[in-house]
Amino acid sequence: MQRAEIVGLIVDRLENQHRHIETMWDRHPGTNTRYFYVDDLLPEAIVDEAYKAFPRDADGFFSKDSFREKKRISAQLDHYAPILSELTYALQDRAVISKVAELTGMAGLEPDPSLYAGGLSMMFQDDFLNPHIDNSHDAKRDRYRRLNLLYYVSPDWKLENGGNFELWNEERTVPVTIVSKRNRFPVMETNKTSWHSVNKVNVAAPRCCVSNYYFSKVSPDQTKYFHVTSYDGRPDEPVKKIVTAADNVLRQAVSSTLKIGRGKSNVNKDGS
Repeated sequence: MQRAEIVGLIVDRLENQHRHIETMWDRHPGTNTRYFYVDDLLPEAIVDEAYKAFPRDADGFFSKDSFREKKRISAQLDHYAPILSELTYALQDRAVISKVAELTGMAGLEPDPSLYAGGLSMMFQDDFLNPHIDNSHDAKRDRYRRLNLLYYVSPDWKLENGGNFELWNEERTVPVTIVSKRNRFPVMETNKTSWHSVNKVNVAAPRCCVSNYYFSKVSPDQTKYFHVTSYDGRPDEPVKKIVTAADNVLRQAVSSTLKIGRGKSNVNKDGS
């Protein structure tokens, strides 16, 4: 399927769900982070094609494995079947961005063809992503990160599988859990307090996700700021809370002083 067709399907589905989206975005119970999600975003044939295009062993993916997170990522979309590129960049099309901007009330949103921190993600049994707030900027630090857009394609994904998306209250005590259900499209704002995570995967099956970010020249609170991706431990991980706090301070100091950041080598050089 051509990108333009996918764009049309996404825009139509978002418009069809606009009341649901606006209500969820405005209320966002249980978390200070505004978000919405839409189920059945695309026809099953497209979802199935996208899932089959992910390599079962994450061949060519970059492994991130630390006390902060354990997952595999890739922004090199030309290594895989065209559907993954078409789907990823359909979500960056101006028509989709305009519709999302309309539904969220966010102006000045821009895509990131380089896929800095975006692209493809795979998680396997025991993989996880600790509570964190995203890096405040794009790779060049020209624009502020505003929205995180996720699209899940793994079949038969259930709550008990783990690997589910979590949005936390500001104190990081209780999360809102959003199952990483096939054909589900969550969108969340990113700012200084948008703590989110993925709980540990419990099953021997790959959790496959297409990830995008939207940026803008203006920050979420109209002030200038910069922070690295900052992590926390879960409520039952007191030692990790101490370790991540020290780690955040160190990485912030290094990045602010040397103007370097994680993940720049993983961007999509083609950006198309």
